[in-house]
Amino acid sequence: MAGALPAQGTERATAPQRLTVDLAASEGPVQLGANGALYGLSDDGVPSDAALEPLKITSISQKAEGGAQHPNGDALTVSDAFLRNGGGEINVMMQDIYAKWPYEDLGIDDYLPKVDRITAQIAAHPNSERFVYIPFNEPDFIWYKLNGPQAEYEVERDRFLQHWKTVYQRIRAIDPDAVIGGPNETGYYPRFLRDFLTFAKRENVLPQIMTWHELNSGSLRDFQGHYDNYRALERELGIGPLKINIDEYANRRDLSVPGQLVQWISMFERNKVYANMAYWDAAGNLSGQVVRSNIPNGGWWLFRWYAGLTGDTVKVTPPQANTIDTLQGLASLDRSRRQAQVLLGGSEGDADVVVADVPRSVFGRTVTATVAEAAWSGYEGQHAAPRVLARTKVKVAADGTVTVPLRGLHRMSAYRIVLTPAGTGVPATPSVPWSASYEAESAAITGGTVHTHGTVQNANGYAASGTKDVGSLNTPASKVEFTVTVPEDGAYDLAVLYGNQSGRPATQKLSVDGAAPVTVTYPSTENWTYRAKQDVRLRLTAGTHVLTLAKGDAEVTLDRIDLTRYTGAPSASYEATLADISGRPSFDYASSAGTGTGALGLRRGDKAVFDVYAPRDGYYSVVPRASAPVRIALHGTASAALPDRPLRLYLVAGNNRVTVTSGHASLRSLDVSGEGSNAGVLTYGAGDAVLTGGAKVVTSAHAPGGAYIGNLGNSPDSTAEFRVDAPRSGRYLLVVTYAHNDRRDNGHAYNTDIMSRTADITVDGAAPRKVTFKNTWSTDDYWTVGVPVDLRKGTNTVTLGNPTAWAPDVARIDLGRIVAQN
Repeated sequence: MAGALPAQGTERATAPQRLTVDLAASEGPVQLGANGALYGLSDDGVPSDAALEPLKITSISQKAEGGAQHPNGDALTVSDAFLRNGGGEINVMMQDIYAKWPYEDLGIDDYLPKVDRITAQIAAHPNSERFVYIPFNEPDFIWYKLNGPQAEYEVERDRFLQHWKTVYQRIRAIDPDAVIGGPNETGYYPRFLRDFLTFAKRENVLPQIMTWHELNSGSLRDFQGHYDNYRALERELGIGPLKINIDEYANRRDLSVPGQLVQWISMFERNKVYANMAYWDAAGNLSGQVVRSNIPNGGWWLFRWYAGLTGDTVKVTPPQANTIDTLQGLASLDRSRRQAQVLLGGSEGDADVVVADVPRSVFGRTVTATVAEAAWSGYEGQHAAPRVLARTKVKVAADGTVTVPLRGLHRMSAYRIVLTPAGTGVPATPSVPWSASYEAESAAITGGTVHTHGTVQNANGYAASGTKDVGSLNTPASKVEFTVTVPEDGAYDLAVLYGNQSGRPATQKLSVDGAAPVTVTYPSTENWTYRAKQDVRLRLTAGTHVLTLAKGDAEVTLDRIDLTRYTGAPSASYEATLADISGRPSFDYASSAGTGTGALGLRRGDKAVFDVYAPRDGYYSVVPRASAPVRIALHGTASAALPDRPLRLYLVAGNNRVTVTSGHASLRSLDVSGEGSNAGVLTYGAGDAVLTGGAKVVTSAHAPGGAYIGNLGNSPDSTAEFRVDAPRSGRYLLVVTYAHNDRRDNGHAYNTDIMSRTADITVDGAAPRKVTFKNTWSTDDYWTVGVPVDLRKGTNTVTLGNPTAWAPDVARIDLGRIVAQN
């Protein structure tokens, strides 16, 4: 963890970088334009509502309904999930109706009937105004050659422009209110754009949204010039200004990496353009920000912070503007909430964040500065709620500035600084346990190879901590020995950042100082460079030790290990003043004492929504720090809660949207602790089900309980019925433990086209509910999905099946009453 707010007078070998925020220089209302994704959704439920809603996504790009480019991600199919979770616009990639990449060129006459069909489908949709037609994708090299010598360019340009006009008019003939985006080149090409805009204006076929792609590391340097050049071109031609959507951005090395992504977000938000992250790998995870379907990684938390910006963005001056892989940031000021927020990252070392023109009328003479870190946890590595590193009172200087010193920044991390008025009392010092990281490439390596990834030179390679990892650990003698030093006797959490290319769970042997090894099991990952994180608890004595990870039953790539002192069950305090709100709650900063920056005053009609992380499915203690009783709602049920008294709630693994309401209460925080207790949970294994049709119990060493239900579904007669004995009536969470590995190989050099399965879940005689189950990377890897259900006291039947397709393999179901009796 980075240190923050060190004592005055601390000496440093190198002067800190300086990032300046000017609260008096508004850039306009927060737009949240850079939070979109190409193929960010694959199905309804992938990603989950709880992972999708908090990010307040303004646009996504998906394929035309029935398109053959990928097996899922159809725009109309995912629109219900997107729109019910507050989504903005859906860019429809119309040429993704084709199966091949690059698209098979069958001529414009083949394309036009497809355009007609797509347009008719969208025009008939009840939310047709939320769709944007993208008629061409990367036309500068697909179907046309728009970057060649001048003579060739002119011929190809004229051919494209005529086709643009034809397609544009076909869309408008069917849908007169259509919003059309384009021309959607692979990059910014001013020669072509001048000709395109001139033609489009003359022929009355101007797009309503200007789109192009920024897909290489040089974009971090060049985008500002592209944007400025484009706006100047508009002014010269008397056009616009048009809305801009950079509907594919970032390299593979950027996705999931908070410190990389903050560089992209800052330049797009500063210029008030919309932007969607690229689709380099698997659909349905918001371009690498969501683990499985519901679990946040470090990138997700950065976008959650981004979604939490309110008010106006303000001018940020970084140490080096428009420079690749340097410290960048964005900031906001909300006068009504009396909050300023700064998001920054992209560089290691030390930095001073200087916030200038701090208005005394808003903040007074002293502020509370709260600093937190969102670290890189891999594309598939879970990340708990970002840890608060410091919460300190700081006086506003005579010149109206507040300086927040940050020390020991990590290049791949992003940081959030929140400034609020400082009230009376002293803020509680955050508990930050001892932690240290060790790179695999710096350890003692036997029978392995150091590989380099994710550099500027190989920008579309996968990210790796320190740009290196250790792979090829495929001989019997292969091992990596880490020399670590810990400060005291006790328990430590070891987090291993790894890749598993075996196509099934893989193992390594972990030993401490040569003692008898224990087995570490690594779930599958998409490939050997697609990072995940596995946690192991150790007991160590104070001093130096050698931790050895040696080859087990398959090859595993090692990137980094993190060692953190275990100080008890995980806990987090979610501050009310930073929650999502509705209604008109008040913000009270009269007291800085204890945890939290202030309090939220709730009245009838007000809501505060918290994003609560759970490391696994199970029961947790949830405590409202409030002045009066409140109601806490979760998974469709609500319960009264007393101030400072724990409520035992059943949370799903990953993110949980918890809503707090009250007729009259001052709410400071929602405190959550626990490791996911299963006490009181009803559990039924594969062997407990009554099976019909072809469904059968299959023995498996990898399935929880040693067996799973296979051949489930693909017929109305193939079902699994569990007879559940509920101790009380009420709302329960049904957690299904499942596996499947459906995918379709369409021949792309990238884009892993995994497919989801669905199951109809029926409780007693109620209508069935269709639930989506994402691919688990192998048939031997088991994940969970939680579904709220209502049970009556006594015997209930829970039935799983799928009359038209295969359901996933089911190993177990668990049912926990959402609000448990204490």
